[in-house]
Amino acid sequence: MRAAVVSDSGDDAAFSLLERPDPRCGPDDAVMRITAAGVNRADILQRRGLYPPPPGAPEWPGLEAAGTVAEVGAAVTGWRPGDRACALLPGGGYAERVAVDASLLLPVPAGVTDVEAASLVEAACTVVSNLDAAGARAGETLLVHGGSGGVGTAAIQIAKARGMRVIATAGGAARAGRCAALGADHALDHRAGGWVDEVRALGGADVILDVVGAAYLADNVRALRTGGRLVVIGLQKGARAELDLGALLTKRATLLGTTLRARPLAERAAIVARVRGEVWPLVPRIVRPVVHATFPLAHAGDAHAALESGEVFGKVVLTVP
Repeated sequence: MRAAVVSDSGDDAAFSLLERPDPRCGPDDAVMRITAAGVNRADILQRRGLYPPPPGAPEWPGLEAAGTVAEVGAAVTGWRPGDRACALLPGGGYAERVAVDASLLLPVPAGVTDVEAASLVEAACTVVSNLDAAGARAGETLLVHGGSGGVGTAAIQIAKARGMRVIATAGGAARAGRCAALGADHALDHRAGGWVDEVRALGGADVILDVVGAAYLADNVRALRTGGRLVVIGLQKGARAELDLGALLTKRATLLGTTLRARPLAERAAIVARVRGEVWPLVPRIVRPVVHATFPLAHAGDAHAALESGEVFGKVVLTVP
């Protein structure tokens, strides 16, 4: 099979389409013939040498993919060759085939293309797992930073389906408007400044999903309601910041940090099962995949450049011929 392998970390064109051995199917695995693979910021970090794959995962990136089941292991039930499927992966999605524990497979929802399915798996799992970690409840207010990103667009829709009030931030009035069209009750242009005061004027946030990191830490604490929960899920603008513990204590607030692919298999499988039960029945009628652009697998470097441009709304997806 062919895979898009990082050939020179740090270069936007640092991928080579190389022949690699076909994956072996273990007793608990399924081998999937990939037709589409989602592109995520974690892939960019891996390309730069900052986010190495976990032991046993392929050397090339790819945290989600969709396609057709080609082979199943002897212990696998519920799946058979020919089934359309998508998967949460520890890596290896930038290829023609991938082997994955069958507990991480999801059916492609009816009425959804493989490209759309590949755009939604990792984001849905990230959103559900972090809303659960924060104890998010119907009637509470969620603040989503990066509302125009893959996780952000999914978070807006999933939180609304849970009965939450959603405030989203995005860069530019047009992008904020698209967040509102997805269901955000209030969409704020963070480039205009003053988003903290706007959130506070709206009563503050019970839960914040933050992909920004250090640059927003102090402001996020200010934007929380008493008893609020700040969940840091990305570090786009830094990993180190000074925290006013007095402010955290005064608000009786909770600060959480999570990752997804480093979790044990049983935890990832439980998240996939939760997504299958809660989110998948809503796709695409209530939760709609948002695909900004597609690129052929051979142009993975161009896909990364697009994502790094800051102009993407939703997800970038690789297509595999």
